[in-house]
Amino acid sequence: MAAPGTRAAIVSRREQVAKSLKEVEAKRNGTKVTLELKIARAGLSWTRSQFYMISAVLALVVGAGAFVMTGGPLVAAGAVFAGGLGLPLWILTFLRKRRIAAFIKELPTAIDIITRGVRAGIPVGDCFRIISREAEEPIRTEFRLVVEAQTLGLSLGEALVKMYERVPVSDVNFFGIVISIQAKSGGNLSEALSNLSRVLRERKKMAGKIQAMSMEAKASGGIIAALPFVVATLTYLTSPDYISLLWRTDIGKLALLGSAIWMSIGVFTMKKMINFDV
Repeated sequence: MAAPGTRAAIVSRREQVAKSLKEVEAKRNGTKVTLELKIARAGLSWTRSQFYMISAVLALVVGAGAFVMTGGPLVAAGAVFAGGLGLPLWILTFLRKRRIAAFIKELPTAIDIITRGVRAGIPVGDCFRIISREAEEPIRTEFRLVVEAQTLGLSLGEALVKMYERVPVSDVNFFGIVISIQAKSGGNLSEALSNLSRVLRERKKMAGKIQAMSMEAKASGGIIAALPFVVATLTYLTSPDYISLLWRTDIGKLALLGSAIWMSIGVFTMKKMINFDV
């Protein structure tokens, strides 16, 4: 049976951990996603004015290309809207996803470096500096920003909150929470980071297994989605007058619209069935 003093210490540590978790989550939930933050998440160094300038250039290029190809002012106006608003945001989203995937891939290795460094007696700050000099991108840049934030006076926990704002994934959240709790409540940091690294690697393995198991369903969905277009193309090449009724008559247009709706529902349903959060 534990002594009263030991039980009191355990209860006190649990209270400190709970308080630390609440503070960390409060800081993370209060983040507002601005345009500058979206650009930083994509790994770009653009300013707001540069983003607007690039958006204007893309709008002009896409609009001019659509006008030359179709000759319709309405189509060109829609292309200007899509090129000026949709395309730049799509580029940021694409770059953000690619950067996050690269970050998640290298994060367990960075955590292992910190774990071995702490066990060898190297301070956590020096471990971060080693990673900021020798790791792969984008890990190197993110840890360099953490080191620079500490140089400016932020605590390690606050600097990791900034990292989570730039890389908003659960892996970084777990990493920041572990560091923040250990800094405030004490404990074996190397053991906690080692467990976290193992968990992240197991999650990565599980995600790979799920992706491999869902490839058959993805292939089936792709074939089913492409089949109507293939059949329509072959029918148009062999009997153009027969299939042209679909876009020449009102009933045919309604049939195309209904088919597109039902096909979209089926594709999105299959996509939802084979997507899993690990």
